Amino acid sequence: MNETLKEIDVIVSEVGPRDGLQMLKRVMPTEIKHRWITALAAAGLPEIEVGSFVSPKLLPQMADAEEVARVATTIPGLTVLALAPNLRGAERAFGAGVHKLSMPVSASHLHSKANINMTPEEAIAQVAKVCAMRDRMAPDQRPEVEVGVSTAFGCTMEGRIDEDWVIRLAVMAAEAGADTVGLSDTVGAGNPAQVKRLFTALRRELGVKAGGGHFHNTRGQGLANVVAALEAGVTTFDASQGGMGGCPYAPGASGNIVTEDLVFMLEAMGLRTGIDLDRLIAARAIILEGLPGEPLHGHVPDAGVPLGFVPASQVGAGL
Repeated sequence: MNETLKEIDVIVSEVGPRDGLQMLKRVMPTEIKHRWITALAAAGLPEIEVGSFVSPKLLPQMADAEEVARVATTIPGLTVLALAPNLRGAERAFGAGVHKLSMPVSASHLHSKANINMTPEEAIAQVAKVCAMRDRMAPDQRPEVEVGVSTAFGCTMEGRIDEDWVIRLAVMAAEAGADTVGLSDTVGAGNPAQVKRLFTALRRELGVKAGGGHFHNTRGQGLANVVAALEAGVTTFDASQGGMGGCPYAPGASGNIVTEDLVFMLEAMGLRTGIDLDRLIAARAIILEGLPGEPLHGHVPDAGVPLGFVPASQVGAGL
């Protein structure tokens, strides 16, 4: 276990290098990706999703995933996370040495087919195959496998998603061998009451295997949904620097929650993230070196922190 996690109340998992870049028509140069990830880690991000192991024909932005992952694993104390939708992608990710693998399983049948060309049930079968492969590895070399239940709060193609089905799917993923199972608001359809209800049910069903939250700010609910998830006991959240990203196979999926705004909110609430906000904001400049003119969002980078603000990480506050 990363020793620094003992001093953290809430884990902020940076997904910009994967989720943030996959929507773009431009490709960030590999060398800039290395520098960006290094800067994020130096700011205190404990976990970074560095890429997606899919066909470069589908996502040319991720063609350098192996190289990016291998370099990232040399950064001391950083948990290197990558996404793979199937066994073939997982083999590549494991070969690159990632510490954790994220597998998407969509609760929406239409989104699942559009995103990974599988039904939800077929996606679960892939999770089982990947977990079986993981279990054949030496115990000290086994990556964690986490599943994110996509479109858990609604889908732009299918509309409302039955909440009981979301939880059943999460249970299926856990039974297939996933170490943790979280919930993703892929298209920003969720609201705080729904988020608290679903995460409460998830934790009741899965216990220690209940994972984190992935929220989008498409309709301005992102940080409110984080607070609702916190109230349900969730302690891990995805975010993307500058609010970059979304899902290219889900119409209307835009606006990941902004890492800088999330870190400020958590620290202001007295929850330690271990992240230096000034160094985090400074890392935005590296994005613009590789992607000149790319729109970056965030209230805190624009307005600054309030006078007298002291981060929880500096005063030792806890849950």
